[in-house]
Amino acid sequence: MSNVYTIGFAEKSLRTFVNHLRENQVTKVVDTRLNNVSQLAGYAKKEDLIYILELVNIKYAHELDLAPTKEILEAIKKKQIAWDEFEKIFVNLIAERKIEQKMDVFLGEEEAVCFLCSEHKPHQCHRRLIVEYLREFNKDIQIHHLF
Repeated sequence: MSNVYTIGFAEKSLRTFVNHLRENQVTKVVDTRLNNVSQLAGYAKKEDLIYILELVNIKYAHELDLAPTKEILEAIKKKQIAWDEFEKIFVNLIAERKIEQKMDVFLGEEEAVCFLCSEHKPHQCHRRLIVEYLREFNKDIQIHHLF
C-alpha cells in the first residue's frame, strides 16, 4: 500500500500543521492551490511555506494542473453552483488534464506525499477529489486526511 495524505492549513497553527506532516513522515507537499501567494494564507503563503518545509526537510511542489480554475472557484464561493456540481466539474477538469499520466511526478518514488490546499477538512475540498481520482488509477493508494 502507498500512503497518500491531504491537509488544509486553515484553522491550524503552524505548529499543528508541521506536527501533522512530521508525525506522518511526509517527505513532499504538493500545493494544489490556484493562488498560493495571498496575504490571507499566512504561514502557507508560497515563499513562507517553502522556507518552513525546508527547515523540516520536506520538499515542496506547486502543481497548477491540480488546481481548480478561477471560474470554478468563484462559482462555488459565490454559491452559483452547489458542491455536488463543483465535484462533477472539477473531476471532469482533472480528467481532461489527464493528471493520472503525471502520477509519478506528483507521488514520486519512495515519497510520502501530502496534497495541500486551504480548507480545514477534506469533505468539501478539491484535494479529496484529486486523491480519490488518482486512486482510481492506482488501487494501492491508501488515503489519509490530516486535520
